[in-house]
Amino acid sequence: MGMMAKMRTLAPAFILGVGGLFVLFMIISDSNVLEALGGRSNNVGSVNGKEISYQDFNNFVDRARENQKAQTGQDVDEENIDAFRDQVWDAVIAQRITELKLEEYGISASDQEVTDVILGENPPDFLKRSFIDSTGRFNRELYDGAIRDARNKDALIQAEEIVKQQILSEKLQSLVNSSLLVPESEILRKFTEQNIRMTADYVLVDISRFADKDFKPAEDEMRKYYNDNPDKFKVEASRKLKYANFPIAASKRDSSQVIDRLNDVLLKAQKDTSFKYYIDGYSETPYSVDTLTIEALPENAVSALLAAQSNSLVGPVPTATGYTLYKLLATVGGANEFARAQHILIQSSGDDAKDLAEADRIYGLATGGSNFGDLARQYSKDPGSAVKGGDLGWFGKGRMVKEFEDATFSGGINVVQKPVKTNYGYHIIKTTGRSSSRFVVEKIVMSIKPSATTRDDIYAAATDFAYIADKNGFEKEAEVAKYKIEESAPFNEDAYQIPGLGNNKGAIAFAFENGVNTVSPVFKSMNGYAVFKVSEVIKAGVKKFDDVKKEVESLVLREKKLEKSRTIVESLKGKLGGDLAKVTSLDGRAVFNTAAGFTAGGTVPTVGTDYNFSAKAADAKLGTVIGPVKGNRGYYLIKVKERTPFDQAAYKLQRNSLRDNIISEKKSYYFNQWMTLVKDKSEITDKRYVFFGR
Repeated sequence: MGMMAKMRTLAPAFILGVGGLFVLFMIISDSNVLEALGGRSNNVGSVNGKEISYQDFNNFVDRARENQKAQTGQDVDEENIDAFRDQVWDAVIAQRITELKLEEYGISASDQEVTDVILGENPPDFLKRSFIDSTGRFNRELYDGAIRDARNKDALIQAEEIVKQQILSEKLQSLVNSSLLVPESEILRKFTEQNIRMTADYVLVDISRFADKDFKPAEDEMRKYYNDNPDKFKVEASRKLKYANFPIAASKRDSSQVIDRLNDVLLKAQKDTSFKYYIDGYSETPYSVDTLTIEALPENAVSALLAAQSNSLVGPVPTATGYTLYKLLATVGGANEFARAQHILIQSSGDDAKDLAEADRIYGLATGGSNFGDLARQYSKDPGSAVKGGDLGWFGKGRMVKEFEDATFSGGINVVQKPVKTNYGYHIIKTTGRSSSRFVVEKIVMSIKPSATTRDDIYAAATDFAYIADKNGFEKEAEVAKYKIEESAPFNEDAYQIPGLGNNKGAIAFAFENGVNTVSPVFKSMNGYAVFKVSEVIKAGVKKFDDVKKEVESLVLREKKLEKSRTIVESLKGKLGGDLAKVTSLDGRAVFNTAAGFTAGGTVPTVGTDYNFSAKAADAKLGTVIGPVKGNRGYYLIKVKERTPFDQAAYKLQRNSLRDNIISEKKSYYFNQWMTLVKDKSEITDKRYVFFGR
């Protein structure tokens, strides 16, 4: 690869949404679009008063799509464009907030710092990767030559911008994390949690053994608990929406256009010897020659291919997603036989004689000249096949119950067989085809997709409904137009999704900016468009007692059981002395067991994950019974029998790596928390739904 080509690969190609704070800087690289285009009135939002215009935002989205395409080779499809815009929006917000903080803290990166990184002994990986040879060695000479090559000026400018943002990122994170400290006690605790192992006997009075009926709380107990614990029943400000969905689906016109296109191809291909030419020009799947079994083909294709001559065209054949036009190159034999059959099921009623009599009656009709398909539609109790005249399609051996399979594969073609009994009842079977053929084919595949016109029509219908529903009433107009109205569960302003509707930040913003009965403009939804009405405004506060009574009852019930467990364990402690095993003969409500080899930071064998159990055991004196200790399942008595000694040499050996790990964990967590806090305190407006319906 030449130097010029290598340097072109240095251009940024990053996918949004991975969580990198400075990804947007990389995307916009050498263009400062916000400052250049700011001040427009058509704004999609703002951050702390700094506007983000529609043009700016579209610029970011377009640049991000270009970079994703460069990275993956695929563009963002229309079904995922809304989610992609959300990712870009999050990056824009992060960028704007970060810009303000960099300015506030006076953080900058000089040209010399950037140069030192690029020309340093260990350049960034994204720059080095194009200069790694087959042995994995970094070719420094080739790298330096590419850096000095004037033809690579534009790529180098972009690389410098990325390095600059990396430096700024590191400086900001260093500043934010500069106050982080790791006391010796924390390092010691981490070492102990990982290295000190214990074995303990314990007694547990498990509350799951108590019957609910013995602890049913009284009304006054529940009300007292409710009044004493208001924090447990808080409700945030939330909204509910009623909505009418307008799903985007292909129309009959879209289907007809696909058929017409394939029929046109059929006429042309019949006069041509190269079917591959048409596959390359029209098919949604690449050219291939496939040998297909009957089971791998659409039902309608099998009969047509069985009747076709080699090198003939078959179709267009309807499939689950569209239509396919086949060229049959050859028909060859196969090892597996397939059959096609119709059947009429007389479902078992428990009276075998009655069922057989009914089956014989219908068999008589079928063999007496009545149409088998009509009889199946009228009498068969197999709902899946009855609507299709009893047709089961093509199937191989092993797909049906044995009695049915034997009859199908042994009976004559188009001969109605006498009733066959299976676990399901009696079947009247007519085998309509059998074959072991395989088909060597080329094919043109076209799926039926909603056209731009169809999408416009659906959007127009949604827009018309929004307009008239706002004037005449949401429910009234929905009833007139026969649109199904649904209602969401409550959601709060910080929600990422609306229950039942998926990701739609625009609709969430609309719900919180408007009052009850306000009808929305058209929004994009998961599968099309939607029109909303704010159906309920729920204010922040404490849920009403009657609304949480079941929840309160469950919580009080658990508290009463826990108190009973504590009382029993307390009484047993004095009776057992130091021998916890004696409990088995003293109280059937308590169990004795041993947990071996557990640490303070891990799962406890025979107990499970119970941090209070392991923490109390870690602090307990050897050979001393402690408790009652509250756990997830009830109260315990614990006696630690063994504990590995503290290894001072091992601690010294591991101390620095433990400290580094703790710092690393804290840095990532602390910086992310800091960013979240800064974002929460920022004044952010999001008006994208005005432009994009989200």
